Amino acid sequence: MADTDPTTTNPQFYRILWENDDVRVLEYRDQPGEQTTPHRHPNTVMVTLTGFDRRLTSGVESRDVTLPPGIAVWLPAQSHSGENIGSTPTHTILVELKESAVSDLPAPLGPVVENRE
Repeated sequence: MADTDPTTTNPQFYRILWENDDVRVLEYRDQPGEQTTPHRHPNTVMVTLTGFDRRLTSGVESRDVTLPPGIAVWLPAQSHSGENIGSTPTHTILVELKESAVSDLPAPLGPVVENRE
């Protein structure tokens, strides 16, 4: 199986900020029109530093996502590719939980936004 770690498949977009045995913290940056190749994420908390519009694709399923700056969302374990379909750069921090793995069970594509006020 090919390596699907985003820091390997898309090193121009992902940078490891910190890592230990339990979590890994990544920074992600892209520009409008840029695309990632397919990669995997374990269960992850994503913090949006900028607002952005992206298209996530997994197999034949695609989903357009618009997120504002300054929120934290849950990203269930998944494989996908992404494209910045907006007019602004994307800048996020991803906190990956290492004990989780991409499951063969169906999961929602993209982040899960819940209001926790």
